[in-house]
Amino acid sequence: MSLSSRADIDAGGFFVNFNQDCSSLAVGSKAGYSLFSLNAVDASLDQIYNSYGEEICLVERLFSSSLVAVVSLNAPRKLKVCHFKKGTEICNYSYSNTILAVKLNRSRLVVCLEESLYIHNIRDMKVVHTIRDTPPNTTGLCALASDSDHCYLAYPGSATVGEVQIFDAVNLHAKTMIPAHDSPLAAIAFSQMGTEVATASEKGTVIRVFSVNDGSKLFEFRRGVKRCVSIASLAFSICSKYLCCSSNTETVHIFKLERTSPESGNDTEGGKNDHWMGYISKAVSSYLPLALPSQVTDVFTQGRAFASAVLPVAGLRHSCVITTIQKALRLLVASQDGYLYVYQLPLEGGECQLIKKHDLRIVEPMNTTRPESLPIGVPTVSPPGGGASYAAALKGASGASNASGSLGSAAIDHQEEQQQQQ
Repeated sequence: MSLSSRADIDAGGFFVNFNQDCSSLAVGSKAGYSLFSLNAVDASLDQIYNSYGEEICLVERLFSSSLVAVVSLNAPRKLKVCHFKKGTEICNYSYSNTILAVKLNRSRLVVCLEESLYIHNIRDMKVVHTIRDTPPNTTGLCALASDSDHCYLAYPGSATVGEVQIFDAVNLHAKTMIPAHDSPLAAIAFSQMGTEVATASEKGTVIRVFSVNDGSKLFEFRRGVKRCVSIASLAFSICSKYLCCSSNTETVHIFKLERTSPESGNDTEGGKNDHWMGYISKAVSSYLPLALPSQVTDVFTQGRAFASAVLPVAGLRHSCVITTIQKALRLLVASQDGYLYVYQLPLEGGECQLIKKHDLRIVEPMNTTRPESLPIGVPTVSPPGGGASYAAALKGASGASNASGSLGSAAIDHQEEQQQQQ
């Protein structure tokens, strides 16, 4: 949801963003930002933290840890990394241009500018690599796989066609380039394991899923035929069996990723039917290109939505995810006008049922002072080319009051929270 987030905030709207494992929701506004737990979202929306006093246009939380990265409208070139539970600012970095997107996982923090990407080591915030002179990326479109074992970064490889550039953010080299669409890209998303990437173009009619390893196309779905739309978000489910897609229309589409496994037997009657249907589908797919134009063939061979949800209002940007809440599949949709919708995802497909609607605009103040605005004495650190290193900045600030926060302590807190959850 980095798309036009500043315009949303200026218009009195909200920046909404789910964290990597869909356990919490971050909401930014002119009044500050809030974090909500999604563990009991069927019944209630529990507020974890809120901050007042600064217009926040980007908020990213690292899983269920205390680490958050924020960017304000007043300082759009400055990234602040904070430990919200301790009420301390760990560090801040200033860049040469406006920050359009920030992505996090347990190994890397990526900052996206219009024509460059900065990759930081999450443990000490040092810049380990800079990708310069990227094609103009005015919306800050990029994706970072949440799995550190497959730590890939995806971004547009062209401003005129839908090329996806995949970069290995750990080994710091380009992995592959995927020619995904004829039109420029509008959305990119990685699966939870980081082995698959989903894409949509500015036309918004076709959704494709590719293998990150070799760039081969795994799935192709048609969102619609009648009209082109602006895709706002793509997201794999936590179980990687579903893919959801939101746009500026009132409909959220859900596609089922039906993978064929060599271990699955065909002894049952259903298995035999699936075998014959698969045979017929392959036969039709191989015949159609010989008999019909490719545009017509695509319409026949592309998959359709497995389920859909109808939103109350069209014309807004929405961020959507599919996760498991208390052992039940749920579609969560957060909108730029400050609402969170909870839908039940039917296992047999069809229309999703609205279970709950939460108002994100009604937030009771938890504290009157914004912790990260306290004078903790951490100097600004610039990207390579000027300024002290991250370690030196922390060392220089160690004598200042309230400067006890460190990225290492935030990481330790995250590990402790993981152990408690296990």
